[in-house]
Amino acid sequence: MTPPLLELSGITKAFGGVAALREVDFKLSPGEIHGLVGENGAGKSTLMKIIAGVYPDYQGEMQLDGQWVRFGSPRDARAAGIGMVHQELSPVRDLSVAENVHLGAQPVNRFGLIDWRAMRRGAGEHLQSLGIDVDPRTRMGALPLGLQQLVELARVLFSGARIIILDEPTSALSPPEVERLFALLRRLRDVGRSIVFISHFLDDVLAICNRVTVFRNGQAVATGPCGAVDKRWVIDRMIGAGHEGLEDSYLSEIPLHSRPDAKVVLEVDALSRTGAYRDVSLRVRAGEVLGIYGFLGSGNLELARTLFGRLLAERGRITLDGRTMRLSSTTRARRAGMAFLPESRRMMLFAAEPVFKNVTIAILDRIHRLWLRPSVERGIAERHVRRLRIRPPSVGRLLAALSGGNQQKVALAKWLTHLPRVLVLSEPTRGMDVGAKDDVVKIVRGLREQDIGIVVVSTEPETVLSLADRILVMKKGSVVREFADGPVSKDRLLEAA
Repeated sequence: MTPPLLELSGITKAFGGVAALREVDFKLSPGEIHGLVGENGAGKSTLMKIIAGVYPDYQGEMQLDGQWVRFGSPRDARAAGIGMVHQELSPVRDLSVAENVHLGAQPVNRFGLIDWRAMRRGAGEHLQSLGIDVDPRTRMGALPLGLQQLVELARVLFSGARIIILDEPTSALSPPEVERLFALLRRLRDVGRSIVFISHFLDDVLAICNRVTVFRNGQAVATGPCGAVDKRWVIDRMIGAGHEGLEDSYLSEIPLHSRPDAKVVLEVDALSRTGAYRDVSLRVRAGEVLGIYGFLGSGNLELARTLFGRLLAERGRITLDGRTMRLSSTTRARRAGMAFLPESRRMMLFAAEPVFKNVTIAILDRIHRLWLRPSVERGIAERHVRRLRIRPPSVGRLLAALSGGNQQKVALAKWLTHLPRVLVLSEPTRGMDVGAKDDVVKIVRGLREQDIGIVVVSTEPETVLSLADRILVMKKGSVVREFADGPVSKDRLLEAA
């Protein structure tokens, strides 16, 4: 057998006395795509951050090319040929695409100055070779999240990394973009590069990976060849017993039950915005979850931002509880009874602040009069931490110390302290494992029972299938199909989009 390129033995890591990894063994072979799956907080990302040099303090041993190594920083790992694309992207949004691709390795001319023309030309050629069609002069922050993800991957590849760690690489990509990414990964594998593929999309893992390792409670509990295991095998080891209903939602058709007789709380009529969506009309009823599904670029994410005043529609009308509204700002939308959970946690959370401050930030004017009362904030946050099963259950812990799924729960808790009339959730389960998604499903269903109108906007079929009572499909800016009062499946959604 070919010796492993990378081998970890007995890796143990704790944060504040809480074990994140316990005696983990892991091997990565040359020219292999190795999938990692498991619930949020199971230890997948922690292990990868040890490999990438983010966490230098751990117990256990690591070998690269048969030599003992211990990276003291990400710079050390990059120098050894290891690159990582994190789930929460870290591009420099105000720089151009070319500058992001060449970040830290800008070409210079004979005078020692940056050669801007060579930089743009080199970035353009590199992006084209990867099938990424984007102008290198474009400001990075102006790109959709999916294209930012591809440019981040291009930057890591451009650095020459021979081990590439991808944390949720398909979470913001449409199916055609996923296929383009997979074609690229197969080419990289064929030329001997090794890839670690962390994902909650089990179909993606089984489709692209050679092997899959399942993590649970900080341990690697099983490893198997993807050609010999199926989704049920993976789910059983990820979540164990007691999630049969959730398992069915992953593997079979889902019945939809609309509420045609309930009161209309939100009505959108012929809403249009150039380059995003056109003539979109819909109704949301009290106690109903309306799913809006579409590939990246379908206009559904831009529509969600419009409903909360982040973007302005050029034409059309929005009516809330029978009153026509001009939601020209997020403040006006919030005061009108709208709430919004964006697809990017960084847009609404403060990583350097404790959990309780993130939970109460939207209601400070309601709970404080002349001075701040942290004890009141903590009490409110503690109730939501218990209700949403946020782990670890400490409201004083910095948000940055939580896993991505638990950060998403904190983002949701922010809007549950004072219930809105309409709650818009954009990619509410992005980057979350099946167990955490189960928690979100229960939370949303509980809100539905309180007669809140809920809009779930997603590029993930599994998300709308698990949450929605009725589903609209958007394509190229228009609503092209509605599913209501009958069974629907992932395949039918993909076909409609």
